[in-house]
Amino acid sequence: MCLGCGESQPKHKLLRVAKDNDGTAVLDLTGKHSGRGCYVCYNIDCFQNAMKKNKFARSLRIKNFPGELANEITAEILKGKSKPDEK
Repeated sequence: MCLGCGESQPKHKLLRVAKDNDGTAVLDLTGKHSGRGCYVCYNIDCFQNAMKKNKFARSLRIKNFPGELANEITAEILKGKSKPDEK
């Protein structure tokens, strides 16, 4: 389920962010990273809504969501917009 819009979608249509063993948030493009995770659509509005409401930090149970990771996710969302729709 997307943190921004709340819609349930197949996993391959969502970006996963996971909490690493050392407590830092990382972008999980494979979807197989161990640990606590959360998802967001390939939609910049959903991502911005989730960031504005601090949903990533709360979902991952971390204090602060890193700005570098936010930039990385934004770039991946914008790159994902140009990908053809997968089955």
